[in-house]
Amino acid sequence: MFKLAALTLAAFTLSTTAHADVNLKLGTTERVTRLFAYPNNCNVICFRNWTLEQTVEHYLTQSVQRDGYGDAKVLVKTDNGQLHAQIIGVPNSYEKPLAALLDAGDLAYNGASKLNADGKWAYSWYLFLPLGMALENRKSVELLHFPPDYSLTQAQDYLKSATTDRWASLLTVNGIPAEQTPAFQTIIDIAPIAAPSNAGKDLEGVYSYFNEYQTTMVRNLSLHASGETLPMVAFGSPVRDWIKQQYGATVNVLGLATISPSDGVKVRVLGSNHPSYIWYAADPASYTGNDAKAKADAAGLKVMGQDLSAACWQAVMGRQPDSNADIELKTCTQTWQVAEKEKTCALFYTSIRNLTPGQAAAKCSTAAIQLQLKQLKAPAPATALPAPPL
Repeated sequence: MFKLAALTLAAFTLSTTAHADVNLKLGTTERVTRLFAYPNNCNVICFRNWTLEQTVEHYLTQSVQRDGYGDAKVLVKTDNGQLHAQIIGVPNSYEKPLAALLDAGDLAYNGASKLNADGKWAYSWYLFLPLGMALENRKSVELLHFPPDYSLTQAQDYLKSATTDRWASLLTVNGIPAEQTPAFQTIIDIAPIAAPSNAGKDLEGVYSYFNEYQTTMVRNLSLHASGETLPMVAFGSPVRDWIKQQYGATVNVLGLATISPSDGVKVRVLGSNHPSYIWYAADPASYTGNDAKAKADAAGLKVMGQDLSAACWQAVMGRQPDSNADIELKTCTQTWQVAEKEKTCALFYTSIRNLTPGQAAAKCSTAAIQLQLKQLKAPAPATALPAPPL
């Protein structure tokens, strides 16, 4: 009887916690306009002819859904030049991470304004914060370079890009249900600038303008509301170089490091290739000689194994953050680069070379894999080189 009463009380507490109302003052029309990149997609004719309030509702709805509150409702209104958001069906504490994101957004805006004042802002760039992310029920954090412009202007979805879609698929292969991958993909871009996909080189030299924003976001998002630190993955050489510069930690591909975003907080960070790097590494045009195609296939296989290993670690640590990060990385590497190397090979040929499963199987016998790996006489192209537009 006592157990039943306790369970009933716990269920009631959870119910009342999960079905509260949050009322948050977002700020002036001017502030909300710049933090939500409004209008997202207008060039005389608006691709989606939304009001400012509808735009904010759109991104906040993405967040509550990705946090698992599928029945939550978002309503945004303007009163005397101030925007207010009412969110029904989320915990009372939900306003804290949202307010923290917008406060960090002010820091990003200040950095972008200074960048423009110094004559370094490009006409084709947009300030774009990681809107629509899971704000509360995060499982891991992804450090990336910058969001592609079409995620803003076309999709109005920070998680809609070739980069994020590919990584979500790797998380799914590693046991994360597709509908849960957004919880693992809370993104911090070191350049909060939506730019053309091939603009990586153009963004070099801008990172220092966003130092306050970057470090604030890492500090805020690396801790779960429960107090647990979340695992972090640093994608691509610009981001791994930034980790070294900012926190003094060297993070190589499939290398682990520990950073301290704030006093007493230790966050494990795994280095990874950029999710889109494989398309460059596996491009025959990146190599010379009659065996360029073979070299490209071999390089692609190597990168695919690394990427699957990194996604495996992220999936395991996201589900069980108290696991031993070093042991889990060794296990994941052993799985995808040794025990499941034929599956790794097949995934490369189906997802990157667009072969059928049958064609991939023929390419991926043990003997064929060994031959391809022997043909890799040179390392894969440097990750600092630009990937093709996506």
